[in-house]
Amino acid sequence: MAGESTAQPGGPLAGLTAGSRVAGYLLEKLVGVGGMAAVYRARDERLGRVVALKLLAGDEVVRKRFVREARAVAAVDHPHIIPVYEAGEAEGVLFIAMRFVAGDDLRVVVSREGALRPRRAAAFISPVASALDAAHDAGLVHRDVKPANMLVDVGPGRPEHVYLSDFGVARGVMSSSGLTRAGQFLGTPDYAAPEQISGQDVDGRADQYALACVAYTLLSGAVLFRREVPMAVLYAHLSVPPPRLTATRPELPDAVNQVLARALAKEPDDRYDSCGAFADALREALGLEPYDPSRPARASAMPPSRNAATAPLTIPPDSPPTKLLPASPSPPSMASLPSPPAMAGSGSPSRPAAAGTWTAVVAADRAYYDSVQAVSDTDAASIAFPAFVPERRYRLSGAEVRIGRRSVSRHIEPEIDLTGPPTDTGVSRLHAVLTAGPDQSWSVVDAGSGNGIVVNGKDVPPGQVVPLRDGDRIHLGAWTVITIIRD
Repeated sequence: MAGESTAQPGGPLAGLTAGSRVAGYLLEKLVGVGGMAAVYRARDERLGRVVALKLLAGDEVVRKRFVREARAVAAVDHPHIIPVYEAGEAEGVLFIAMRFVAGDDLRVVVSREGALRPRRAAAFISPVASALDAAHDAGLVHRDVKPANMLVDVGPGRPEHVYLSDFGVARGVMSSSGLTRAGQFLGTPDYAAPEQISGQDVDGRADQYALACVAYTLLSGAVLFRREVPMAVLYAHLSVPPPRLTATRPELPDAVNQVLARALAKEPDDRYDSCGAFADALREALGLEPYDPSRPARASAMPPSRNAATAPLTIPPDSPPTKLLPASPSPPSMASLPSPPAMAGSGSPSRPAAAGTWTAVVAADRAYYDSVQAVSDTDAASIAFPAFVPERRYRLSGAEVRIGRRSVSRHIEPEIDLTGPPTDTGVSRLHAVLTAGPDQSWSVVDAGSGNGIVVNGKDVPPGQVVPLRDGDRIHLGAWTVITIIRD
């Protein structure tokens, strides 16, 4: 807020200049202007303190947004959210009096300094993540997280202190998207989550996506998707994999790419559980100490996702070849685990399968498919038995064989591809893994899928390793049965 704006407010605010008074505040200098709002450094003549006075004028929609912003900020008490001193209306002008921040916003910092050192970038991301989580706990989504809304307070003898500001677009969790009734996008294209752009309901994970865009900007000195027109930027957020940060900052660990790829996943379910979890993972990937040492230590920089569709590390076509790994953690090898007991109802005690050649026979199981109950007539109409799916045989070899749905956009290439009818996918992108044992036996484990797996008619709990024998049948999704055969 330190720099003076060269633009001047228009409309009903045009008559306000330095020296004007609004509701007991003496305007000293214009520090920001945009649309129907202007921000002045002003002096509270009653208390003698300097404040940032945000002035707004407009129609009923603007007034509702003003009320929403004032209430949103007042509802969340956090050391990294700009505190509001007063809000009201005077002579037809809406005003919000807030703490005045002497420094610049992060947009100015990056434009002046370029890419920031990892420690300094993380020192901005972690506090903002904490502030966002506090807002989400209060039932609010910021919806416009960007460097320009992160203000850096500076002063002699004390470290930089970042504040999250401008809750003017904030709404309740799971509210409608950033589109107004007229279809006008509310937010900033460079930092907008795919679900916000496409008009879906949003929650705190949209703010996490935007925060990951900010992290990329702070560490690279550039926006995530640089395009000539805003619509091209919005399209990129919807469908283009994020670039690798190490293409710009090769000295940074590759783990940073993985952390950003997860927080920038196109599907909200594939992101971290909170903004704080993302910020912690980023610090760990950068080799920095935890933001809050009292919090439990993280097991890894890439914690398991809530489902198997977690976006893996995405590589643009012009990047050098890189070995791709699935985002969901691989199950432990059989050599590192004690022999598990036989699954209840399997018909015989646990025993290692005999050595030999093993084959997975994939087929469409009509009986099992017909047993699925649709929850509505609409769902029933969309389900059709995939009679066109031929029987396929996969010779098992190597240490493990992944089972799932191929995804070109997510760079997922399972060895056993179970891509089914478009209206009835049924199988997660990484659904299960067949693992070879040291005695040439094979086992299966659910990789954290949404639908789970069934072996010989019994549900298998996530993470449980099940030894396989000749003739065992594995069901995945609604239509697929895999029969394990030993030749």
